Amino acid sequence: MTSPGRTEHLVLPGVLTAEQADLTVAGILAMQRPDGAIPWFRGHHLDPWDHTEAAMALDAAGQHGDAERAYDWLAGHQNDDGSWYAAYQDGDAAQVTDRSRETNFCAYVAVGVWHHYLATGDEAFADRMWPVVQRAIEFVLELQQPGGEIGWKREPAEEGGAAVTDALLTGSSSVHQALRCALALAEAREEPQPDWELATGALGHAIRSHPERFLDKSRYSMDWYYPVLGGAVTGPAAKERIEEYWDRFVVPDLGVRCVLPNNWVTGGESCELALALWVMGESDRALEILQSIGHLRAGDGMYWTGYVFDDRAFWPEERTSWTAGSLLLAVAALGGDEATTAVFSGERLPAGLEPDCCR
Repeated sequence: MTSPGRTEHLVLPGVLTAEQADLTVAGILAMQRPDGAIPWFRGHHLDPWDHTEAAMALDAAGQHGDAERAYDWLAGHQNDDGSWYAAYQDGDAAQVTDRSRETNFCAYVAVGVWHHYLATGDEAFADRMWPVVQRAIEFVLELQQPGGEIGWKREPAEEGGAAVTDALLTGSSSVHQALRCALALAEAREEPQPDWELATGALGHAIRSHPERFLDKSRYSMDWYYPVLGGAVTGPAAKERIEEYWDRFVVPDLGVRCVLPNNWVTGGESCELALALWVMGESDRALEILQSIGHLRAGDGMYWTGYVFDDRAFWPEERTSWTAGSLLLAVAALGGDEATTAVFSGERLPAGLEPDCCR
């Protein structure tokens, strides 16, 4: 269990008590391997994005040593080109089950490293992880397209390693947040990265103004809220975007649909929407969304991935580290945890430079 006082900002009426927060944190820790890897659950695979999300939740809960071990795992298993593979069986680097290299998976290390640095002020950690972040961002930007969008992956090296130039709106929006966190880390180190600033500006412009540059995945709720969560769409445009599709994706008292037309709500998407609402200044609606997924909480403090409400059944039958992690991060933001609010609000993150044509 966590130490007293570490989870005060994780107490939220109708969502988590202090005891429940401690149990959820303990559940994530139970999934973490001795080498720092955090798979979805023991015996399943690890992907770098969800591994980082779970590590951020540990930092939000004050478990900084365990979070650092998770980042050390990333540092120790980064490929020479700056990437990570898409999936490792149970976090075992010797058992790679998907050798493609996805850009948003690789970029997200910057979000986690900046979050950990803000939570701890650990300069030695920042020094150690800065080259890791640099290599990851350079790998990602190699797949940026002329229009600013980010190609979503490289194929496995044994299949030629070709860049897939098709871009995903959700993935590119996540990369947008990661680039801003990488720029913040560079600024803190007084190591300017003007190319990153230009790349961030071009990507943000593409997300805001050129939906045709992305594959049409509008059936998925992530494509709806991620431009807001990733910080590319703000202000009245964010409000308009969320309102336009609210009734399509939000199921009252149950959560957020993952994909239309399936009658399936998922914990991760619900928590991420809550975070996006908080970013917009709508804490009351964010709280309502988090309260609506209480039915996904299991007795061990973890959360079922989703619920098929036509069948009144949890599906799939798994309780993942990243679902619990997304819940803790959303609660931490609403609870005012300084590092978490800084990473997701965007208020202290560099915005990048928009292309000349768009200023």
